[in-house]
Amino acid sequence: MELTVVNISGKKTASKVDLNDEVFGIEPNDHAIYLDCKQFMANQRQGTHKSQERADVHRTTKKAIRQKGTGGARRGSMKSPLVKGGGRVFGPRPRDYSFKLNKKVKQLARKSALTYKAKEANIVVLEDFNFEAPKTKNYMELLKNLNLSDKKTILILAESNKNVYLSARNLGKTVVTTASELTTYDVLNANNVLLTVGSVKEIEKVLNN
Repeated sequence: MELTVVNISGKKTASKVDLNDEVFGIEPNDHAIYLDCKQFMANQRQGTHKSQERADVHRTTKKAIRQKGTGGARRGSMKSPLVKGGGRVFGPRPRDYSFKLNKKVKQLARKSALTYKAKEANIVVLEDFNFEAPKTKNYMELLKNLNLSDKKTILILAESNKNVYLSARNLGKTVVTTASELTTYDVLNANNVLLTVGSVKEIEKVLNN
């Protein structure tokens, strides 16, 4: 797939970039996307939830009522889950939600996500650029020139750029990342994917390694 390179003013240039079909034109694998997104969201969970069970509740173990002759079940402790203020049955405990996913599956998922964006014509290739200083106004102007001010976007850079990252940090619908840190979730969560000329080759290198 061949795309025309656009500058930060939103105007087309004479340059064109050829997107590798091995990354941007494969047969998408929805199950790989599901697994990668599931792992990403699982890794975000702290897993620090905890409720008090019988052993954790500090209450008397004195028999509150006589054990027989009441017509009801025995109640041997005020820690019982049947009593108000008692322990919870099978409550949540601290745990680690993360799980292993093979490198090839994660690569396939990212390729599939990028392929979907390419098929929907939601990929824009920008000239390599930099801001002299970190200013949110500069990044907002960039999005305005591309008619993407009201869209969720992800900008993928070849390498980290502090000024660009800080310029976009305060914008809620914008994500700035590098080719090596790209996630399937971020690609699918964005309406449009912005690539720089340098990041195209870097993405192809990372996902075909």
